[in-house]
Amino acid sequence: MTAGGGLAAQLRKGTLAYCVLALLARRERYGFELVRTLSEVDGLVTSEGTIYPLLSRLRKDGYVTTTWRDSGEGPPRKYYAITRQGQADLDAFRVEWRRFRSAVDSLVEEGTRS
Repeated sequence: MTAGGGLAAQLRKGTLAYCVLALLARRERYGFELVRTLSEVDGLVTSEGTIYPLLSRLRKDGYVTTTWRDSGEGPPRKYYAITRQGQADLDAFRVEWRRFRSAVDSLVEEGTRS
């Protein structure tokens, strides 16, 4: 067992949907904007091949809605917005994430010994 790319991929896989919902809770965004924003965050490097299927699943599950809008820079863009159900799920995730992160930190941080 080694901490590396595989571990980062598993952590990213489990939290990426909530990262997307968190960005959409701030404001509506189009798909490539989400890809670009997530790619700028260390450890969240992702691709269109990951984000678009995720967005499709989030829409199908009722966590986001979509609208098409004209773009001054090319073809129309599909914008994604969080729904009430998506916001409620994100809020629940935030509570659990804080609890989980605190528990893990208490066990793995250097200098923590029982």
